[in-house]
Amino acid sequence: MGQWSQALVLLAFIQFSVVAAFTDVLDSTALLSLKANWMNVPSSWVGSDPCGDLWVGIECNNSRVIAIILSNMNLTGQLSGDIGAFSELQNLDLSFNTNMTGILPQEIGSLKNLQTLSLMGCGFTGPIPSTIGSLQQLISISLNSNKFIGQIPNSIGNLSNLYYLDLTDNQLEGPIPVSDGNGTKSGLDMLLKTRHFHLGNNKLSGTIPPKLFNPNMNLIHVLFDSNNLDGSIPSTLGLVQTLQMVRFDRNSLSGLPSNLNNLTNVIELSLSNNNLSGLMANLTGMNSLNYLDMSNNSFTVSDVPPWIASLPLLTTLMMENTQLQGQVPVDLFSLPDLKKVVLRNNHFNGTLDISNTNSNRLQLIDLRNNSISNVAQIPGGNITLLLEGNMVCDKTDQVTKSYCTASSPNSSYFPPPNNCMQISCNSDQVTSPNCKCTYPYKGIIVFRGLASFDLGNTTYYAKLAKSLMETLQSSALPVDSVSLSNPTVDSFGNIELSLEVFPFGQECFNQTAITMVGFALNNLSFDPPRSFGPFYLIAYTYGNCAAALNKSSRTSNGIIIGVAVGGSVLLLLVVLAVVYAFHQKKIAERASEQNNPFAHWDQNMGNGSAPQLQAAKRFSFEELKKYTNNFSEANSIGSGGYGKVYQGTLPTGQLIAIKRAQSDSMQGGLEFKTEIELLSRVHHKNLVSLLGFCFEQGEQMLVYEYIPNGTLMGSVSGKSGIRLDWMGRLKVTLGAARGLVYLHEHANPPIIHRDIKSNNILLDESFNAKVADFGLSKSEFDGERNSITTQVKGTLGYLDPEYYMTQQLTKKSDVYSFGVVMLELITARKPIQQGKYIVIEVRKAINKSKDLYNLHEILDPFIGMGKNLEGLEEFVDLAMRCVADSGDKRPTMDEVVKEIENIMKLSGMNLSADSEPTTANYYEASKSNSHHPSSNDVFGYSGSFPPSSIEPM
Repeated sequence: MGQWSQALVLLAFIQFSVVAAFTDVLDSTALLSLKANWMNVPSSWVGSDPCGDLWVGIECNNSRVIAIILSNMNLTGQLSGDIGAFSELQNLDLSFNTNMTGILPQEIGSLKNLQTLSLMGCGFTGPIPSTIGSLQQLISISLNSNKFIGQIPNSIGNLSNLYYLDLTDNQLEGPIPVSDGNGTKSGLDMLLKTRHFHLGNNKLSGTIPPKLFNPNMNLIHVLFDSNNLDGSIPSTLGLVQTLQMVRFDRNSLSGLPSNLNNLTNVIELSLSNNNLSGLMANLTGMNSLNYLDMSNNSFTVSDVPPWIASLPLLTTLMMENTQLQGQVPVDLFSLPDLKKVVLRNNHFNGTLDISNTNSNRLQLIDLRNNSISNVAQIPGGNITLLLEGNMVCDKTDQVTKSYCTASSPNSSYFPPPNNCMQISCNSDQVTSPNCKCTYPYKGIIVFRGLASFDLGNTTYYAKLAKSLMETLQSSALPVDSVSLSNPTVDSFGNIELSLEVFPFGQECFNQTAITMVGFALNNLSFDPPRSFGPFYLIAYTYGNCAAALNKSSRTSNGIIIGVAVGGSVLLLLVVLAVVYAFHQKKIAERASEQNNPFAHWDQNMGNGSAPQLQAAKRFSFEELKKYTNNFSEANSIGSGGYGKVYQGTLPTGQLIAIKRAQSDSMQGGLEFKTEIELLSRVHHKNLVSLLGFCFEQGEQMLVYEYIPNGTLMGSVSGKSGIRLDWMGRLKVTLGAARGLVYLHEHANPPIIHRDIKSNNILLDESFNAKVADFGLSKSEFDGERNSITTQVKGTLGYLDPEYYMTQQLTKKSDVYSFGVVMLELITARKPIQQGKYIVIEVRKAINKSKDLYNLHEILDPFIGMGKNLEGLEEFVDLAMRCVADSGDKRPTMDEVVKEIENIMKLSGMNLSADSEPTTANYYEASKSNSHHPSSNDVFGYSGSFPPSSIEPM
């Protein structure tokens, strides 16, 4: 060993020996190990005595670490098994570090004194370790908004002191765990002290075990919304008298217990978007109920249940599409606190009489798409009445036209006036309500309780902000003011508010304040004020201001041992020199590879030349591995015969979708190169963009832009949680058609897609259509030919029969497939369903002498409840021409676009050739899971199947 090496070892030993006098040896070693594996640790993490050197986020007592609170610090890395060394740890909060990834180690079960575990808003994957059930002191578990998979561990039932359980917004699946009764298996039914079951937005399946609930429980919140639960809600739920909020919306439940009305303390009951049938449960006696949502179920056709008018505190009634009929009862509007009544898409008729309105708070009555023939009295005050789609709207002499025109409920948010107009701040600063230029702590607060919310009431948000401000100040935090703004309703029925917390006495929060603000809000979330209801925070990464402030304000803790410090610095310099040399070598290698990006391209690929790319980038295998968390199951968003599709995130934050072929479905090298070259030169707003590819280490991967709202198939079937209305479907049809026109007429050379289907049409954040998956596409290299002789490929049900019989591929083959998609759009049926072919079924049903061509029985009921479907007949005519047996009788895609535009004009939509129409709407379907469509949906990146195959439905 050299002289320098010996000196460094000696200095390190001296330094470590000094540490032992301040921070417990095991705790110090574990923290240093965590630090070595994390990036972006707080700037105060210097030296080797975390307790004595006052490391930000580390709280100690008698040399032992009792709290690690590092919320929203932009930490990057994984939580190693070293975490199990902190035997005295009471609070662990790593929330909102989105780059904190990997699995949660089994060693978490060694933290026997842990009371709060808060890992919300990180990127953790894999299963929740069963060892978590050994943490007998746990009071709060917040693992929401991660990517956990697998089943909920039964061992959680061992946590006898647990108060708060939040596993929302993950990818947990399987049944709800309950005990077996003989002591060998625990379950959630054993959590008698727990007040909160927050398990929504996962993939939980199966029936709800009756054993889950019992009268000895103290639950106030039962939130199982947006899962895959089926069967009936057990009657044991009615035994939990303490319940205040119940959400089972967005599942596949089919039955309700008769004793729901035993829940006399429930404020909010949401059972919408299920498969509930039979008579609606009698809720007489639920005198605390504020918010009731039974929408989008299949109850037995009936009049409005009389018990609704007996709910004294009801503010919001949501019963859209629930088979209600008859006249709207007059006494319904006599409820004193009623604000909002939504009864659209039912079968109400007769005269609407709201003269008995007894509420000064009533804001909205939505009765669109019913059969009301008269209105007894026009409402006064600020009531918004929506009657579009009723017979009364044909009698313009009896009702003001404004009630019969397409409109949305008035829920506009008007921000408070800006009283700081004269204040000039830097571009990256925000003016606080007290007119100070600052860098606020920002995030989104997601409220899961809707009973008390008034989206258009600015005063209400000011009240919430004041309450939050008081909470933060009571924690002695340097907070100047709090602002809440921009209320929206997400696809899961929750209300989101933008949060800004402004620092007091300085431009920005230091790192200690950042961690404490997050910790305070996290703790408030599991015991919120009654006026708030349950909520959780999604915090944004705080800027560089905090690091700079900490650097300038941090005082020296003195030199404990000069030699030790000097040795540490020297050791650090040596390590940095090695790292720098290694880094420079990697940069040089990367630069060389960039100059010749296909230097390692497999020479067996046809002619051996690198692909001629116009826009796509070559990604390395290691890059894509990093962007997808090592191709983890948590990042998998679909699969098919070709392999899997993974969601990834580029360093810029852009989401991507990576199609990774499995070995037995890889194309030949020449075919793969041809596909990349083809995709790299098609650019249109209605086509999914190829961002790059990977061809190394025996891999074939294509990297696409990520399209958030899934496939058209997912929307049509309802799996994506979104249902398009008639206008929305026209908009999608036009967008997809425009994309095909670009391929057929404007690409050079023209391209035949060859696999048009609803699963290959994606919907972006604005529900614009994007055609995807060009794995089977063919180029028309000879402009004089009208067809290409080629092996038949495609998807059964969408496949052009003329192409199938003759093997002559033409642009009209795409037209045929597009016609099938059009029929799928209006019927919500698969092309081949129960042995019946959609084209034949529509042909048999059409009777042009009857209304809507006699297609009432075959139309998707969600398309508009049979009303206001202007242009439907013309749409059907066009679709049937597209699926003509002979290609000569089919229109071109250019002609299809023009006809769809005419249909949309007939329907009253404004559009131009250069922009998508903007008046289409969508509404929530009967099922939804996660912030994404079904994982089986594959997001349309379904890829090319084995070259010799025809893809089945």
